[in-house]
Order: sequence, then structure tokens, then C-alpha cells
Amino acid sequence: MKYLLPGLLGFLLVVGAQWAIADTMEQAPRDADELAFTNSPQDKQLEKIMEDDDAAMDEVDKWIQDNNAFKSQGAGESKSQLNQRIMARLDAVRKSYEDFLQRYPTNADAYLAFGSFLEDTGDEDGASTQYEKSRELNPRNPAAWNDLANYYGENGPITNSFIYYAKAIELNSNEPVYYENLATTVYLYRRDAMQFYGIREPQVFDKALVLYQKAIQLDPDNFALQTDYAESYYGIKPLRTNDALAAWTNALKIAHDETEREAVYIHLARVKIAAGRFTEAQAHLDAVTNSQYDVLKRHLESTMAERKKGVPSLYNMVFTNPPVEVASDGNVISNDVSPPNMTAVLTNPPPPAAGQ
Repeated sequence: MKYLLPGLLGFLLVVGAQWAIADTMEQAPRDADELAFTNSPQDKQLEKIMEDDDAAMDEVDKWIQDNNAFKSQGAGESKSQLNQRIMARLDAVRKSYEDFLQRYPTNADAYLAFGSFLEDTGDEDGASTQYEKSRELNPRNPAAWNDLANYYGENGPITNSFIYYAKAIELNSNEPVYYENLATTVYLYRRDAMQFYGIREPQVFDKALVLYQKAIQLDPDNFALQTDYAESYYGIKPLRTNDALAAWTNALKIAHDETEREAVYIHLARVKIAAGRFTEAQAHLDAVTNSQYDVLKRHLESTMAERKKGVPSLYNMVFTNPPVEVASDGNVISNDVSPPNMTAVLTNPPPPAAGQ
């Protein structure tokens, strides 16, 4: 299935369609192979509908991109005309799912696939209804639990999200998406996590980090996952400098191109400026040549200049923690389960982050 196509998302937002806010949460895989389809006539019919679903999303995305290109040249359809064409194409897919479920009302995979389609088109409540039907028919399928957890993570109650992600992990402990989603939810909803798990905020951070690490262990080449994990350190005060640098260094190892590598250089510079390692930070910034990072680069250089002059920044920190360890395979070792051995002196500490 296709998830959150950029063109479709942008267009439907313009014309006022409802859309999921929590786009950081990942749906479980929903391809025919993942659903363990057989060669039965029923499975073949559903597989055909899912293929048409994917094709429709691809078509709609292309229509939007083409129309935007035409608009830039003074041509193209109006928003209402294009929206009408999009809705007609998607309505045909919706009807295919509905007709199939009328014929096969106990097919749990079909409810799951239909829910995914509805979520892709902005109908979150309709999607959750389909996921719930799928879960009731086949409570051993972790994908339904994960997708319902996504829904509860956005619409509440948050505790259901914690419970449902944990159930998905219990049913399939080898799917990185489930660990990533639970990590993100624990991290974002820290107060709820503190109350639900009966732990303090530092332990909430540790729990989220361990979950991210498990997801990375299962999907070590996922750059987006690695950077999400690395960015999570910015919310932890005092900053766990060595662990943050370890995470960003590992992200650098799996960057796909120079654009991604330079993005990591920006982050490495940011952490090293916070730690007072100005020479190393400047070397990272010097390696950034892509103009899209010019604003960030200038901001960090300005911040570093102020820090060098002793001007108090948002928070000044003095760390005493051991150097980063490097394993024999070249990967940086990160010990995130407990806070690193450090002392920190905070000056003008920042206000609590939103949601804390």
C-alpha cells in the first residue's frame, strides 16, 4: 500500500480534506506477501483490489504533480476539477473494497487493507472502524493492533496506544515499525508514559531510547529511523553528548547521498557546539556546501561565535564524560540504557518542552 503520498497530501489539504496529523507513525506492511495470500479465488480478488488501490494512489499523485507543472505555465485544471477527478478515481477503489466485504464479511485482511486505504484518503475514523473489525476477526495479526495504536496515539486515549503497540510487538517481535512507533509515542507523551509505566522522566527517555535501538537493530540501514533516534537526544536535558554523537555518527555511516551526509554534519556540529568542541564543530560546518542548509549553517556559526565569547546561550553545559567508544566493526558504541557518567552545570536553563 502507499502511505502519505506527498502530492496527494498537499493537494487534499488545500481542498480541505481531513488528514492524519501523526504522520510520524508508521503503518504495518500491507503488501500481499505480508498478508500471506494464497492462490484461492478470494485472495486473488483481494490482491487485485489492493493492486488497483496502489495504482490509483500513483495515478492521483501523478495527476497532481502534472497539474502543478501545467499551472506554473498558466494552464492546468482548476482545483475543483482536479479534485472531482481524484474523488471519482478513489471512489471506484472504495466501492471495490465495499463490494468485496459484502461478499466476504469475515475476511480480516480485507478490513485491514480497506482501513489503510481510508487512512490514506483522510478518513481516520472510518479506518479505525475497519482496523477494529480486522482485529476482532483475527486477533493474532499484529498489523491491526499497530494501526489501531496509531489511531489512539492521535485521538486518545494514549494508554490504549501503549497497550496496542506492546501487543503488536508480542505478536511479532521482529517488526521494527512496532518498536519505532512505541518509542515515538513514549517519547512524545512523556507524562502519560510516566503515569502508565510508573516511572520518572529520565526512565521514560531511557525506555524510548531502548525501543529505538531495538528497531535499529532490526533495520540497521534505515536512515530515517536512525536520524529520528538521534534527534530524540535534543529533548533530554542535560544533553547526553557522547550518546548523541554516537547516534549521529552511525547515521552518517548509512547516509545515502551527499545531501543526507551534510544534514548529519549540521547535527554533529550542533551537538559539538553545545559541548564546547568548537574546532570539530567548525570542521563539520566547513563540509556543508549545499545551499539548502545555508540558514542553519549561519545560525550555528553565529551560536558558536557567541559561545566562544562567553555570551550565555540557551544553556551552557560543562561535561565530564568518557570519550566515544568505537567497536571493532567501526560502529560507535552507545550506552543509552542509563544516563552517561557526566556532570552538568546549566546556566539560564530552557523552559520545559511542549507536552512536558
